[in-house]
Formats: sequence, C-alpha cells, structure tokens
Amino acid sequence: MGEASEWEFFEVLEPANRRIPFVFNSPHSGRFYPQAFLDQSRLDPHSIRRSEDHFVDELFRSATFLGAPLLRAHFPRAFLDVNREPYELDPRMFEGALPAHANIGSMRVAGGLGTVPRLVAENMEIYRGRFPVEEALTRIETIYKPYHATLRRLIAHTHVHFGMAILIDCHSMPGNVHLPGSGKRPDFIIGDRYGTSAAAELSRVAVELLEELGYAVARNKPYAGGFITEHYGRPSRGLHALQIEINRSLYVDEATLVKKPGFAALEADLATFIAGLARHVDEYGAYLPLAAE
Repeated sequence: MGEASEWEFFEVLEPANRRIPFVFNSPHSGRFYPQAFLDQSRLDPHSIRRSEDHFVDELFRSATFLGAPLLRAHFPRAFLDVNREPYELDPRMFEGALPAHANIGSMRVAGGLGTVPRLVAENMEIYRGRFPVEEALTRIETIYKPYHATLRRLIAHTHVHFGMAILIDCHSMPGNVHLPGSGKRPDFIIGDRYGTSAAAELSRVAVELLEELGYAVARNKPYAGGFITEHYGRPSRGLHALQIEINRSLYVDEATLVKKPGFAALEADLATFIAGLARHVDEYGAYLPLAAE
C-alpha cells in the first residue's frame, strides 16, 4: 500500500471539527504487507489477502466529513488481529515459550484465528514453519498496544466532549454468509453483543436505517461483535459499541479483489446511514436507554 511505510502501522483520519459523538474504527482493512512477513508465508500475495476487510476504510471515509474520526489499520489482519485479546496465541506456532498470561485455550486460538493468526480464510495456513515467539510479542508491543491506546483516547475524548461516545466497528463478511437456519444472505449484520455493548434503541435504529435504504439486515447472527465491541461497549457509562458487517459481494469481486461498479453507490448509502444515525442521536441521545434488552 503506497501511502504507508513499514513504520506507519495505522492512522487516524480526523474531521475538521468533531460534530457528532461517534468514533469509527476499521481494524481489518489494512493492506500493507511487510516483505519479511511475505517471506515467512507459504501463501501467494493474492491468497494471503483473503482475511482482509477489503476497502472498508474507504467505504466509511465519509465519517470524517460528517464530523467523526476514523481509525484505520495499515497492517493486515493476517499479520496481527487487534480484534482479539492482546495475548490469544497458539504455542504450536512459535519457537520459545509464551508468557504465562497468554490465553492459549480460546476458541479463536483453536480455530487458528488468534492475535497472531495461523490461518487466513478457507483454512489456509499462513506460515511455512514456526518462528520466534519474540517476533509475535514484538508485534503486540509495537502495534497492538499502541493501536488500542489510540482507540481508547479517541473514545475518551469523544465521551468528554459530548457526554457519550458511540464506537462503530467496521467490518466485511464473505458473500456466501447465510443466516442460521435460513437460506437468506444478509447485506449487513449489526452486532451489539446481544444487547450488552450498546443501547437496544441504537441497534434498532441502525437496522431500520439500512433497511430503509433497501438492504437486507440481520442483528447479531452470525456475527454479534468481537473483542473490540465487547471491550469498549459500556452502555451504563454512555459508551456504546456497534459492529457493522458488510457483505463483500455488494462492492468487490471476491475472486479478483477489484471494486465493483456499485462501490460508489454503497459508499454514498453509508454516508446517508451515518448521517441518519447521527441525527437520531442528536435528537434522542440523551434519552437512550442504558440497560440492555
């Protein structure tokens, strides 16, 4: 990715003025692959991109024009996943011992999708072999922790300025995702950790706004939100976190990873969605119920 050097692992796109109590986060759309990482991988440069939330940071760039910051990763999810606990690590991947506080038994680690992933989508192994545990720990210290420190600062600043903060965690999902027990393919999934990470009213309005734009929308199934949504959503303190998943088939050819002609229209619809959600919060935010459903 030409705009980022090896040392610019992420950036904050700041609005000219913060006008709405939102923070947008795109943790999985990074597309800068360090050469040393590619040399470690058994995958070709195209296959290793299968875990990306392709161009999601671009789809949500209107947030800054509407008055909210956007934090976006430049590092790829295959290299480091900040939507995990800091030390969800698989000891089978590394030479050397993990620290005692590492969570080696989580379901995400078992599935190959820990903080330093073992797999990309479709269960493809990333690495040729084991590599030093110090390298994984360095990624956590130099990228993961600064990323989350930046996200915390953005949320805290917003909360102080507006008396509340709403985190929108932005993701994409494969085009073949179906709703459980149904053949339906959603265009969007809004996740609020089953009512625990955001006021139910906020989730309801988000779903309603997208449906009014003509999209098929589900809530919490099969994606209810990951570590970021769960960790930062504290409705009782006026801190709300929603995860939004966009069906990639709406805007990108999943075989070639080339944008579809409908990309600009989807980007415009998301600007309409953000503006509508912000208007609702401006009018009714002080009355958002704090308790989960």
